[in-house]
Amino acid sequence: MKAFVFHGPGQSAWEEVPDPAIKEPTDAVVRVDAVTICGTDLHILKGDVPEVEPGTVLGHEAVGEIVEVGSDVRTVRPGDRVLVSCITSCGRCAYCRERMYGQCRGGGGWILGHLIDGTQAEYVRVPHADLSVHALPGTVTDKDAVLLADIFPTAYEVGVLNGRVRPGDTVAVVGAGPIGLAAIATARLFSPERIVAVDLAPARLEAAHRFGADAVADVHEAPAQLVADLTDGLGADVVIEAVGVPESFELCTRMVRPGGRVANVGVHGRPATLHLEDLWIKDVTITTGLVDTHSTPTLLRMAAAGRLPTAQLVTHTFPLSRMEEAYDVFRRAAETAALKVVLGGEQRELAVPTA
Repeated sequence: MKAFVFHGPGQSAWEEVPDPAIKEPTDAVVRVDAVTICGTDLHILKGDVPEVEPGTVLGHEAVGEIVEVGSDVRTVRPGDRVLVSCITSCGRCAYCRERMYGQCRGGGGWILGHLIDGTQAEYVRVPHADLSVHALPGTVTDKDAVLLADIFPTAYEVGVLNGRVRPGDTVAVVGAGPIGLAAIATARLFSPERIVAVDLAPARLEAAHRFGADAVADVHEAPAQLVADLTDGLGADVVIEAVGVPESFELCTRMVRPGGRVANVGVHGRPATLHLEDLWIKDVTITTGLVDTHSTPTLLRMAAAGRLPTAQLVTHTFPLSRMEEAYDVFRRAAETAALKVVLGGEQRELAVPTA
């Protein structure tokens, strides 16, 4: 089959690789019908995630059809249309029992496109399939569903829920890329008084308005002062960091009010300075986190009811064979105005080994 393979920082290719096969009785093999590119994939290509070894197929979110299952799989069967979650869950370890699937110690967590071959391929092997894929209702399209594999659960859980957004809050979202926009959309579910979006790209600030931001600010135009002006000098109740660079994290800590919460979502490849000389007295809570995807069933029901603006995030579509072009468009988002790119099509029969 063809897949997008990481060969080291700055090196990657869409190339032939062996077809995946069942390795454990809890595995499933999924034919990929739709896949997308995540900002984390760009971090991997830059070398920010050193655990990813050269030769790994990238990608950790997909929609597809089950083509083969191991003998212990009970919840899905060949022919089922499923969402492949970015997080794999064994369901048995202490973390999984507390719904902290991202910290799974039983061979799960974030492994697809990280520690094992991922979803940016024609087929993918999914371990622990019973808890790591979700059957899809026919009313949810591939384009909608693939955004529920990572983007919306991450923004909702690591940003909105960790930040404890409440009615009447002022929420600032630093970074109006796909995660930031999904955070804006899901923060609105909790009726904040206002949402302020901060970015450096005019197209993304326009998108933030469409997704529900009440005010926007260019990062170079004193966004902390704007938030202060809107809140009688106090600052935001909740600040969500959705970029992953030191400057954005430090901006978040300057925008939060005493007693407020900073929810870091961005993937950081460099150290950021924590200014405790200013923060120690402010009773500020800072959270970090990898998504657990415990909210995926809820978000799927909301998507089926038309309550999430999923498809609005998709700005570009490509066939799988144009993966390298799709990466280039996504990487140059400031020029191309790309939010999410979705790839699919060009299906090929899986080579099933014979006895």
